[in-house]
Amino acid sequence: MRLTVTALLLIPSLLHAQGAETLGKAVAEMDRLDAMRSTLAATFAQSGAPADLEAFGRVCKPVGMAMQQAAVTNGWTARQVAVKNRNPANAADPEAVAQMQRFETDSALRAVLLNTTMNGRPGVRYLRRITVESSCLLCHGALASRPAFIAANYPQDRAFGFKVGDLRGAYSVFIPAAP
Repeated sequence: MRLTVTALLLIPSLLHAQGAETLGKAVAEMDRLDAMRSTLAATFAQSGAPADLEAFGRVCKPVGMAMQQAAVTNGWTARQVAVKNRNPANAADPEAVAQMQRFETDSALRAVLLNTTMNGRPGVRYLRRITVESSCLLCHGALASRPAFIAANYPQDRAFGFKVGDLRGAYSVFIPAAP
């Protein structure tokens, strides 16, 4: 996937070209997914259930599946990206890394919108921060306390050592320009 930044401002022509409704839908969907993540993780943490593969299937997996379904339904490309990723497929590309550095510098910055190109196709990219909550620490806290299934299934895991309030990563949505 090749991405190129051509602007980093929420400019009226960008909104007109993509349609405020389409962008609004993507923003609302990422907000919904983040609320889903937060609710599922908090419910899991309160249950006292072990942080195991079954818990992953009830907490993290549904969010990823819902994101993919929204992408397919709407013609977007969507994924979760991180600098400190667990799954190498979720490694942030250079464009996302630059934006996550902005998130790190400004904890009040919730999202950014980029006029960009993906695989030769122009469009907009919406990146929304994912913030670590206390329930996230069951799997993303200290290296030594990671659940066994994570250590076994993710030998290149870098998604640990977080504290509440840290930037975990971002939801990334690319909306191609209308042909």
